[in-house]
Amino acid sequence: MRSAKVVLAFAGAALLTLAACSDKAPDLMNLRSDSNGPDEFAILPPKALELPTSLADLPAPTPGGANLTDPHPQDDAITALGGKPPATSGVSDAGLYNYATRQGVTPGIRQVLASEDLEFRKKNNGRPLERLFNLNVYYKAYAKQSLDQHAELARWRAAGARTPSAPPPKKGE
Repeated sequence: MRSAKVVLAFAGAALLTLAACSDKAPDLMNLRSDSNGPDEFAILPPKALELPTSLADLPAPTPGGANLTDPHPQDDAITALGGKPPATSGVSDAGLYNYATRQGVTPGIRQVLASEDLEFRKKNNGRPLERLFNLNVYYKAYAKQSLDQHAELARWRAAGARTPSAPPPKKGE
């Protein structure tokens, strides 16, 4: 009986050691499915159908063209952030790019950030049991870098900044 407990303890220790010694890049979020089914996070539902005020004003259908109910997540994100999406999809925003690069551009920044992020994920990959049971350690790893959105909104409102895309303040705020 005692030897069975020793063997079981040794097997558990070996399993934990193997779980800690992995060469693959750390995956902190663990949202992937092992099945061959569809990815529910990749599906975008269409927008609601609406009846136009005048059917004569509808544009002629274009084969392979955009549909009025097609989702446009990038345009929706621009609108949610208080911006105005471009009139046509695929139009480059040269003014925004010029403003963002006015102080210069670091060459190879994508490779630098990718290597720094890989090092960060390796350091914050979770404990052996968290890796063994495929637990999500993303929020714990990035907790020091996260922003308290409610405190930040209150700070901007106290400074007098307009916050049109945020919910209106509650009474008494």
